[in-house]
Amino acid sequence: MSLIHIPSYAAEVIHELEHMGFSAYVVGGCVRDSLLGQKPTDWDVCTDATPDEMLQVFRQWRLFKTGLKHGTITVRSHGRNVEVTTFRTDGGYSDNRHPDAVRFVPHVQDDLARRDFTINAMAYNDRDGLVDVFGGQQDLVDSTLRCVGEPDVRFQEDGLRILRALRFAARLSFGIETETAYAIRRNRLLLENISAERIFKELQGILIAPGAGDMLTAFPEVFSVILPELAGLVGNSDVDGVDRWTFTIRAVQSAPAGDFPNRLAMLLHQLPLRAVRSTLAHLKSDNSTARYVTTLLEFLPLPLPVTRPEMRRFIGATSREMAQHIINARGVIDKLHRHSPLATRTASLLLAEVLESPPAYAVRHLAIGGNDLMEHHLAQGPLIGQILEQLLREVQDESLPNSRLALLHRASELSHP
Repeated sequence: MSLIHIPSYAAEVIHELEHMGFSAYVVGGCVRDSLLGQKPTDWDVCTDATPDEMLQVFRQWRLFKTGLKHGTITVRSHGRNVEVTTFRTDGGYSDNRHPDAVRFVPHVQDDLARRDFTINAMAYNDRDGLVDVFGGQQDLVDSTLRCVGEPDVRFQEDGLRILRALRFAARLSFGIETETAYAIRRNRLLLENISAERIFKELQGILIAPGAGDMLTAFPEVFSVILPELAGLVGNSDVDGVDRWTFTIRAVQSAPAGDFPNRLAMLLHQLPLRAVRSTLAHLKSDNSTARYVTTLLEFLPLPLPVTRPEMRRFIGATSREMAQHIINARGVIDKLHRHSPLATRTASLLLAEVLESPPAYAVRHLAIGGNDLMEHHLAQGPLIGQILEQLLREVQDESLPNSRLALLHRASELSHP
């Protein structure tokens, strides 16, 4: 395990609290990531100072009362924000998501006991060293994700922890401890009470992680709750006798880790397009991701272009970048089906060839536009668009040069047949 080096901006917050007679530690993810030799993005502090006492300690500092009723303030230190939270225990979770009440406590061990997983339930300061009462450091050594205390209780407190477990395990390539894994399966229906926005964010974290395929393999019943359209793939073989869920997992893993839009597209690629759109709407996907996924999956099953005119229309219907993404995705699927790579190789070469020539993918690439047609009294109203589309087709077919003179001459012929 690596050593923990608290950055100066967080260390100064701890020092200020200790100077005023309070205990303070960095806690949670920053401790976990430091022990793993990774660089934390945020450093959170916990303390036995009550909210009122924290306000008094940092009265000369710039601070924000971000979650004061839950014991949290945000302190500005050396240009960085540090969240400082009073040691606390949580009351009941009647909505399986948020504590009904919190109780402030004097000991860090009690605060750590409320946390989700042992690897997140460690605290540290330079005076006391590592506080690890639940074996989090050993679980890091063993690459194991384990709940703090009783797993069923942890998940019933907050159903989103089910997906957080899968995200941490996928990101860190950890195994999930047996009782924790059983509890995930037993409590999976709690995810029906979680907002779509939260589910979408956690799904993104799972899919971009190196171990996404392991989680999809181990917990299909969980993904069937948050994406019920996928349930029909589990245990259902395709015409080649391959389990469709297994094929989906292989497709996801074939897309690069970190590439969420492509991994999401591969996760959904065996669904009808209308189901894809419905799923993305249900998840409240951002518009950019939704457009990318639906466009890729709309064109994925279609024949790839084999001529320059076809490729120009293909680019015009998608985009230069999307055309390459579709060809790449088709290559992944063909490889998994053990089909010949000739079609995708040919399409990639053809795309490169077409992109080297002057663009003729859309009406805007023509050497003339609608104003030119009106100025030369060649068209009005809807006829303008019809003539321009015909000119584009002929330019794409290479039967008409994309020059102003040639296009105006041809437009004259089309307007006076």
